[in-house]
Amino acid sequence: MSEEKRGPVILVVGAAGGIGQALSRRLAERGARLVLAGRDMEKLEALAVEIGGAPRVIDARDVASMQAAVDATVADHGRIDGAVNLAGSILLKPAHLTTPEEWAETMATNLTTAFALVRAAAPAMSRNGGGSIVLMSSAAARIGLVNHEAIAAAKAGVIGLMLASAATYAPRNVRINAVALGLVKTPLSARLTANEASRKVSEAMHALGRLGEPDEVASLIAWLLLDANWVTGQTFGIDGGLGTVRAR
Repeated sequence: MSEEKRGPVILVVGAAGGIGQALSRRLAERGARLVLAGRDMEKLEALAVEIGGAPRVIDARDVASMQAAVDATVADHGRIDGAVNLAGSILLKPAHLTTPEEWAETMATNLTTAFALVRAAAPAMSRNGGGSIVLMSSAAARIGLVNHEAIAAAKAGVIGLMLASAATYAPRNVRINAVALGLVKTPLSARLTANEASRKVSEAMHALGRLGEPDEVASLIAWLLLDANWVTGQTFGIDGGLGTVRAR
């Protein structure tokens, strides 16, 4: 089969997470050739058995590790057409209670990972006619939420990175966009919704009165990766209204 008739090659960083698994399944259904990257090889291998794709353990916070993942993707498939960074964390503390170590970890996990992906993937896509990169931000980057200082700063940085890199790589047909989330029902958010009282508080913050589902987020990311050929430099809120609409 010619390269043109085969599915797009997509690197999913954070494939073993809640959104990562939902997205990988959607992309596989569309015929994408997937590189499933993350920290947990057991989960990555199980996902690869289910949907296909090549599992790869990386530390997304390490620029060299991300570069190696992109290089291996190109070496194995001859190209890379799409990439998404789903690595992230949630830290809810006021600034005066956030330790320097927590600040550094929050920046590394949420912002450095995004920078590392753009740095590695954008030039590789440029050499092969273009592609699409999707980064993860948060509604907390666009409105003031109590006790979100570190994570809001990191996710606002992702938006700034997205805008600048979208401008830089647009002439090479590399499209770069961001998705700004509300609270989604994933293992990462489970401790915030572990009991009914905390879950109800979280739900009430969203105008639609509920938390997001991983597949709802995955549908938007898949569109940005596969279909949105005239879209770049945008931040898409998928947050139940959290970032723009006041809950009653």
